[in-house]
This record gives sequence, structure tokens and C-alpha cells, in this order.
Amino acid sequence: MYQFEYHRPKSLDEVTALLARCENPKILAGGMTLLATMKQRLAAPSDLIDLQDIAGMTGISVDAKNVAIGAMTPHHDVATSRDVAGAIPALAFLAGRIGDPLVRHRGTIGGSIANNDPSADYPSACLALGATIVTNVREIAADDYFRGMFETALKENEIITRIIFPIPQRAAYQKFPNPASRYAMVGVFVVKGANGVRVAVTGAGPGVFRMTAMEAALAKNFTSAALEGIAAPAEEMLQDMHASSEYRAALIGVMAKRAVAAMLA
Repeated sequence: MYQFEYHRPKSLDEVTALLARCENPKILAGGMTLLATMKQRLAAPSDLIDLQDIAGMTGISVDAKNVAIGAMTPHHDVATSRDVAGAIPALAFLAGRIGDPLVRHRGTIGGSIANNDPSADYPSACLALGATIVTNVREIAADDYFRGMFETALKENEIITRIIFPIPQRAAYQKFPNPASRYAMVGVFVVKGANGVRVAVTGAGPGVFRMTAMEAALAKNFTSAALEGIAAPAEEMLQDMHASSEYRAALIGVMAKRAVAAMLA
């Protein structure tokens, strides 16, 4: 790990000032990805700006239409929230299966989607539910936010403050986890709501994406059988030591059918 300066500001204004002043700053939320890459010397920020003392960036609120979650809210809090479980059970289910207990207690929802790791779980929930990502300067629809591997619509010095999830009629998430890290080798989030059916896939490709062919099929016939014969193009999927691109493409169909079956059950 290279040398860096550590900052613990008390307000977003302080954070903004530090971002403008420092040479190569990085924001620290949970640090589950950033600290690991720094230890491997794959990242070398001049300054780390820790957000944990910023008031108003944690917590969960639920109304008749939405679930709003502060960006610094740990995965554990989402997983164990009765409010989340009552409004969007699939979101609580997803959060409870991220990593291990250490990751769930330290990792944050804002850090997860800011990094946009292609194997992260939350991006699929954001995209499938049609979430809104709120920053210190604007609101961004999930459809416009995720751009590709480790790439988002966030501009320089822009900070995620909360995420707003519309409450659907029903939803389910199923994933095939890496047995060691518990990252999603393939995760599929299926939603049926006022805006129709949405199916979002994480872990399989270079970034989270929607399976529009599955959405169209389920809109006509919301059963697992409706997904027969619908496959993602294997040549566009990731391939590594854990799974071939063909295997990941096949898993998308399996996880999607399981999610639909869970919704119908």
C-alpha cells in the first residue's frame, strides 16, 4: 500500500472542498473494494476521504411508494430491516447474501453502486426496480446511471447520498455465488410492477444489464416456462477461472426461472 493522507470530514461541504483541493482523492465508504485494491497497489490515491461521520447518510425510510436508503447504510442494516422486508422482501434477501458477516457490517450500499463492480449484487436491484440514485447535486435514474465495468454516470466530485427504490407488486432475486467470495457469478433480479416486468442481470457481463427478451416473454405469460429458449449471447459474457462465458450465459436462464418461481410461490 502506498502512502496517503486520511481525512474524516463532518459535512458534505467539507468533502467537496477536500475533493477540489487534493491531488488524487478517493472517497471511502465501506472500503470493501477500495482498500483491497490499495493493498495490492492497484490503486494509489493521494488522499482518502472517509464519509462515516457525515450526518444524514445512513438510515432507511419507507412510505407508501418508495424505500429510501442512505448511501452509508451497511448491507446488514438493509438485510435485517423489517421495513425493507415488508416493502421489498427481495431487496432484504439480496442484502443478506452479500459476502460474509464482515462485508455485510462494513460494506455500504452507496459504495457498492459507486464502484459498479460487475459482480456486485445491488446494481441488479437498482436497475430492475427502476431506482433513483440521489447525489449531492442531482438525481439519476438507474437506467442512465450504470455505464459498464467499474463505470457510472457520476461526475467528478459527485457524491451519492441515498438511493430511492419504488415498491413493486412483487420481486425476487436469485444468484449463483462464488463459493469463496460470495460475489455473484450470476445474479438475476426480476420485478413485476406498475411499469411492467423488468429483469436485470449482474455478474455475467462486463456490467449490469437488462434481459429485454425475458421481460417481453414474462409480460405475456408470467411463468418460468415462458423463459424456455431465451438465452443471453455467450460471446458477450465474462469468462474467468471460475466459469466460462457459456456457463454464465446458461446460468442466467436458470437463475431467472428460479426468481420467477419464487415470485409465484
